[in-house]
Amino acid sequence: MTDLDLAAVRAFVTALDEGQFSHAAAVLGLSQQAVSKRVAKLEQQLGAPLFDRVPTGIVATAAGARLLPHARALLSAADDAVTAVRERVRPLRVAVLGERQAEMESLRFYLYRHPERDTEIVISNVITSTRDALLLGPPGTLRAHGTSRDTLVGGRVDAAFARAFGGPRPLPAEIAAVPSYLEPLQLVVGKDHPLAGHTATTLAEVRPFTAWVPGAAVPSEWADYYRHLSEFSGITVESGGRPEPIEDILDRVAASDTLVSFTGVGFRTPWHPHIRRVPVVDPIPAYPHALLWSTANPHPGLPDLVAYFRDNYNGDIAAECWIPEPDRALFRP
Repeated sequence: MTDLDLAAVRAFVTALDEGQFSHAAAVLGLSQQAVSKRVAKLEQQLGAPLFDRVPTGIVATAAGARLLPHARALLSAADDAVTAVRERVRPLRVAVLGERQAEMESLRFYLYRHPERDTEIVISNVITSTRDALLLGPPGTLRAHGTSRDTLVGGRVDAAFARAFGGPRPLPAEIAAVPSYLEPLQLVVGKDHPLAGHTATTLAEVRPFTAWVPGAAVPSEWADYYRHLSEFSGITVESGGRPEPIEDILDRVAASDTLVSFTGVGFRTPWHPHIRRVPVVDPIPAYPHALLWSTANPHPGLPDLVAYFRDNYNGDIAAECWIPEPDRALFRP
């Protein structure tokens, strides 16, 4: 039987998460040469190459992809073993999709009122063009590549705020969900757009215009949401094939008298002098944010977190909102 070196396994996982040995070295506090040596040692032990080089860095070989879930589980078990011996519960890790999201504000609201809850916020953002990394951010905040659902399924976090349905991969059966926030969408238009002066509008009035939503280019649960919205409303949703920073989206919409976009009422949209936000009514399209966690996770901080968001879900507006059919049983019990 081969005894794997945990340091080598950690170097492998970090290098794959980072996509480059140099980035992995920065995260691990090692030299790039040390990371390469640890990975080479693991490849020698296993008798198979684990990485292929690509123009952007490194990707897993077929053998590396097979190893990855077991490597993550091995590191998690090792960390849990250390925690058990030291009799210290590690912080609860909760993933949100971006610092501007409404769920980031709701989580901060919760933590401000419960400062005794030891919690790390993991920012999972595949919209902005940042390197694929797990980097230390502001105090108590981490950054992770992939959607918040990806970080949960991969075992990197204990809970995640995300839509519970849709996306390229269904969630495993052990992932549970409670509704946390129905976020009404507003229309975003330029100041010269025909709808800019409206105090409110309807999806029918928006139908003649093209909705520019580059974020829907990412295979994800939110891309699936906009597909459902387009089918329901008849509005053409274009993504352009790749995600764009929110500032670029606003610039393009502001310069057009035909394009529109959408934003959540809780999303911190950057200020733009030529952008107007218009409420959408009859019905209100709303994005269904859920809190997700694994029922097999024994972390003692989970029950309080789940109970808080379940009890404070804004379900009183659900009757006025349109949400995709797959989400309705969860959000309209």
